[in-house]
Amino acid sequence: MPELQRLRADHAPALLAFERENRAWFARAISDRGDAYFADFPARHRALLSCQDEGTDHFHVLVADDRTTILGRFNLMDITDGQAELGFRMAESATGHGLATEAARAVCHLAVTDYALTSLRAQANLDNLASHTVLTRVGFTVTGETVLRNGTAGRRYVQELTGGAAGATGR
Repeated sequence: MPELQRLRADHAPALLAFERENRAWFARAISDRGDAYFADFPARHRALLSCQDEGTDHFHVLVADDRTTILGRFNLMDITDGQAELGFRMAESATGHGLATEAARAVCHLAVTDYALTSLRAQANLDNLASHTVLTRVGFTVTGETVLRNGTAGRRYVQELTGGAAGATGR
């Protein structure tokens, strides 16, 4: 059974492999990270861990049964006033099995139980039907349309975590 793990320093090689192996797949639905991301990966990974240590972000990876392969990333970013942005991406080989929904649900639960968050935001490209499905299944509601950082049209979502939100409680 795949396991959601908090990002650690020793995840770096597997995370870089995950990003490289799925680069073209990701670029179909979200903006490409660019060559600099891969060239500067060790420093970027250390920076993520520093942000996590400071409490401004919480990063997670979904690790396969082999305990070495990363299947997905699930991140709570830009934490302020009990709110965070949920972002996630899955390996092409891991899609279509409900893993993204289960991992997103687990991160929503951690947002309440471990990180004391009260609200999550998310956004997805209008063409990224898989992300819209995951967000809806774990209890997010649409709040409107937006223009994403890469200039494409997207949809904004929110989930209030207080009062037993579906994603936060696993219901």
